[in-house]
Amino acid sequence: MTLKNQNQNKKSFLRRFFLQKEEKGRKAEKVSFDSSEPHSDPSLKSLLSHQLSSPTPSSQAQSFRVFVATWNVGGKSPHSDLNLDDILQVHDESDIYVLGFQEIVPLNAGNVLVAEDNEPAAKWLALINQSLNRSYSVASRGSKSPLCSSLRFQKPSLKKVCKSFRTESGRRLKTCNCSPILERKYGKDCCVSPPPANMTEDYCSSEEDEDGLSNYVSIEISSPASANQMKYSLITGKQMVGIFVTVWVRKELVQHVSHLRVSNVGRGILGCLGNKGCISVSMSFHQTSFCFVCSHLASGEKEGDELRRNLDVIEILKNTQFSRICKSPYSRAPEKIMNHDRVIWLGDLNYRIALSYSETRKLLEQYNWDALFDKDQLKIEREAGRVFGGWKEGKIYFAPTYKYSYNSDIYAGETIETQKKRRTPAWCDRILWHGGGIHQLSYVRGESRFSDHRPVCATFIVDVQVSNGGLRKALSGFNMKVASEEHLPLTRK
Repeated sequence: MTLKNQNQNKKSFLRRFFLQKEEKGRKAEKVSFDSSEPHSDPSLKSLLSHQLSSPTPSSQAQSFRVFVATWNVGGKSPHSDLNLDDILQVHDESDIYVLGFQEIVPLNAGNVLVAEDNEPAAKWLALINQSLNRSYSVASRGSKSPLCSSLRFQKPSLKKVCKSFRTESGRRLKTCNCSPILERKYGKDCCVSPPPANMTEDYCSSEEDEDGLSNYVSIEISSPASANQMKYSLITGKQMVGIFVTVWVRKELVQHVSHLRVSNVGRGILGCLGNKGCISVSMSFHQTSFCFVCSHLASGEKEGDELRRNLDVIEILKNTQFSRICKSPYSRAPEKIMNHDRVIWLGDLNYRIALSYSETRKLLEQYNWDALFDKDQLKIEREAGRVFGGWKEGKIYFAPTYKYSYNSDIYAGETIETQKKRRTPAWCDRILWHGGGIHQLSYVRGESRFSDHRPVCATFIVDVQVSNGGLRKALSGFNMKVASEEHLPLTRK
């Protein structure tokens, strides 16, 4: 066969190839993307799934500042003049604030087995709002704004408290920001189907309580008269016994938050009650999925207690399940913690230092953090591959955060009065992360004497995939031809 005939045959083949592709493209418009339908085109699904999960020319990475803090407050309810400005580092503003608390109520049988006491959570929200939105609600530092008023919330009604700090409805935050292709297919409400019965749904939703309770709690808060006067909006606030997590976002960025879901895992009494465990928050920000895990793990400083903490982490990762609120099989809303693009784990992890009290005190007096950290249980367990494999933590340059005498800079046990409460000082309070595109700027502790723990804070620069105008057409004829031609052998002319 001559070279001329070969070229004619290849041209004829290319014409037939593209005609077939165009015909398949027309048929594909009539084929459902739902994986449950038997006539779905596997190659089409694979292409669309890849374009949804991978950066495309229509999107670019943009950096945002994320502030994370964890604080075990020892079962104490905050007083109204507690100032959180220094802890929240409000003078170096972030785009997202993730704040996790442990023991916001005493971990007694009444709080574990009976209805939760939401009053401390409401007070913490009011104080956070006061710091983040201070310039909007306070005329001058230290003075009360005319907007400051005594609000009465039905008790227990964390939902109503949350509603006063939001600029968007809870229902809107649960909706979808998937591609326009999927929105046209499944409708704009494709992500608001009811979650399964075992999923938690009371994370500051827009629905009002209908329990008819007449017991009220009065809380004085700086409440902006309108959303326009708020700089930061509350995204979610969720409590499980003593664990409380809250997420705030700069007001103009709230429109880019979607797929908001919350999941609880109890690891306390009987291995299931909420005095220990975690609250996890899942959300999409622009085109990137985030998961924030706030936990309080098993306590104890006896040898072997670290294995119980390891088990808590393993069970949390296994049992945390976010509801599938998007009907699309190509949703960017992961159902498991480790499937998210960016994961940050914060909390009282309770890992101790594997030294005696006297040995620890000696190294503390020398400020020998490196020698002390070599005996840190979390470091030992991670390096042995028994927990948090693939996770990262910033270098610690601060003193152990537990256990202090209340309203003091002295560790418990250093005076005769506190001998019975003595614990070996330890870095119980930690922040770790998993996934690419996360760069830690700082890892410090606060110096508030309010609790027997010191708060721990971290600031991150996080890369987020931002759309430049929506997903390009997945079945663009031009793109399909280019992709096909790349796989054809070159012809010598």
